[in-house]
Parts: sequence; C-alpha cells; structure tokens
Amino acid sequence: MTTSNAPVPFNRPFLTGKELVYLQQALQSRHLSGDGAFTRKCNAWLEANTKAHKALLTHSCTAALEMAALLMDLKPGDEVIVPSFTFVSTANAIALRGATPVFVDIRQDTLNLDERLLERAITKATRGIFVVHYAGVGAEMDTINAVAAAHKLTVVEDAAQGIMASYRGRPLGSLGAMGCLSFHETKNLVSGEGGALLLNDPALLQRAEIIREKGTNRSQFFRGQVDKYTWVDVGSSYLPSELIAAVLLAQLEEGDHIHASRHAVWDTYHAGLRDLEARGVLRRPVVPAHVQHNAHMYYVLCRDLEERTQLIAFLKARNVASVFHYVPLHSAPAGKRLGRTPGDMPVTDRAGDTLVRLPMFGGLTEETRVLELVHTFYAGR
Repeated sequence: MTTSNAPVPFNRPFLTGKELVYLQQALQSRHLSGDGAFTRKCNAWLEANTKAHKALLTHSCTAALEMAALLMDLKPGDEVIVPSFTFVSTANAIALRGATPVFVDIRQDTLNLDERLLERAITKATRGIFVVHYAGVGAEMDTINAVAAAHKLTVVEDAAQGIMASYRGRPLGSLGAMGCLSFHETKNLVSGEGGALLLNDPALLQRAEIIREKGTNRSQFFRGQVDKYTWVDVGSSYLPSELIAAVLLAQLEEGDHIHASRHAVWDTYHAGLRDLEARGVLRRPVVPAHVQHNAHMYYVLCRDLEERTQLIAFLKARNVASVFHYVPLHSAPAGKRLGRTPGDMPVTDRAGDTLVRLPMFGGLTEETRVLELVHTFYAGR
C-alpha cells in the first residue's frame, strides 16, 4: 500500500528537453510567424507518419475542423452526421457554416460512432460524416467509408485524440478525405495549443492552402507560382506561429518514447482493474483486435451517475484528480437549437453519466496509488 498523499494531477504535459533549444533557434531565426522551417519539418513528419498526401499545421484542431467544413462547401440546409459524445468543436465546425449537425448514438464497446445507425440518419440533405476516434481507438472505418461511398458523402476524421494510433494498420487521420489532429496540452504530443489538417485527397490541397492563408493565394506567391498574391476565396488565419511549431517538433521527434511511456501507464491501469470489471462494478475500455490504440486516455464506466460522482469526489479528497468527459451535445442547449437527433441516444446518455477519466500522461509514476484508491472505493460496495 502506498502512503504518499502528494497531488496527482489529471494531466501534466510531457516535456522532452528539446523544447527550449528549438524555441531559442526559432527566436534566433527572426521568423516567428507561420510556415517557417519548424512548420515545414512538422508537416514533413506528419506526412511521413500518417501517410497523408499533405499535412498543414494549424493553430488548433478546431481550426482544422473548420477548414474541413469550408472545403466541403457546407451551407444552410446541409446536414452532417456526427456523434453526440464528442467535444463541441466537432459540431461547431458544421454549425458555423449554417449546416445542421445530426447526432447519432455511439457503440457500447468503443464509444465510437455506431456505424450501424448511419443509414437511418442519412437524408437527401446529408453531405458528410464527421467521425471521432474516441480515446485514440479507431472507429469502424471500413463500414463508415462504404456507407459514405454509397451515398456520395465526404468523410472527415476528427482524430484529435488519435495521433500514432491506427485502424487495420492504417494511421488514424488517413482513412477519410480529411483528418484533423490536436496538439493541445492534454493530448499525447503537445505544443500547448496546435493542430493539423491532413489532406488525403490531392484535389483539396490548393484550396486548403488558400483557406488557411485568409483566403489568399499567398502560398503560391511564396513558391513563385504567381507574381503577387490577392484575395481569391473565403478563409481565415489558421496558421500557428513558429514558436508553436518549434515546441511541437521536439515532441514529434520523441513520439515513440512518449508513446511507450503512456502505454506503460495504460497497461498498468488495465491489468489492475481487471478484477473489478470481473466483479461487475465497473467497465474497462474495449480495444478491438484490429485497432492499435495510442493510450490517449484511461477511463472506466461506473454503474450510475451517483457512483461516478462519488468516485470523483473520493479521489479528489485524496489529492487525485479525475474527471468526467463530455456532456452529450444532443442534450446541450446549443445542440438542441442547432442540431437534429433522429433517434434515441441511450449509449451516449449512459456514457455521459458514468464515464470517469483517470490521471493519464507520459511520465506518470503514481498509477499504482490511483489503482489502490479505486479498489478502496469499491471495497465496501
């Protein structure tokens, strides 16, 4: 039994030791705005490791999702299918174009979009599917892509949690027309804020560069393809600074080490909670055999909302931070106003009430103490 009562945070960004070196180099270069040497190196790493046709660094995954919606030319009257159990940025990207997010329930095992419910949610107005790879566990992309192809729909992967994870050997983010990554400080590889848009359809590249550069053909100008640049399309400022890219490059280069460190923590949790799952007091994450996850998070599903609330409070009282995750979007005020829910959402509602995320980050050393506390909580129940 451990005796330490030192605070265990829910998340702590893992630093490789090279971030300050690269930041200094970026500052000395006198190029602090976007698309400098560090951005190019990050893009190259992402293309090599995701197999995307092109990677474009952005200032957030939210920005990448908004770019994807712009590239789809979404407009009022259009509909896009999206899981309700996701972060608000997934649906916001759709709603900002005046289109309607159509909320579909999730699978009981992986908590990903339930591909069996897609057909009943599709209407003449449906333009695409935004897929979320929850906890870095790939959604059932073969079926999703087959349904999308049959109905001529665009598939966008919200792979905010999916860096260095794969589905049937293919990196998450490379399986749809576009993929969106996050490097927020709560993710596996971090730059504080930051993201990337992965383009898997070469036909999207030229317009994506324009949208990312405020609707101008500035990228073509810098490549010498035009003699001046001007406003040619809608867009916004989606570029990150070189300082963000410098921090990110230090992370990408140590990705394998960070990946292994997180998996060690995840594996300890998973083995340590097997007996409680066998007793039926909680449920552990499910990772299908054809999916390679990235240990983005470790969660458990409690038996009901009251028990979830009590477990979080129990851990907090002992200096261990744990959190619930999403309030389902279909039940949120904006979701009710801006979205559509074609069917019941029992699995989503249950996950929203019962899921608890345990502390999870590279370099965590207190996972055994966390396990002991979870066991103590359930000992008398």
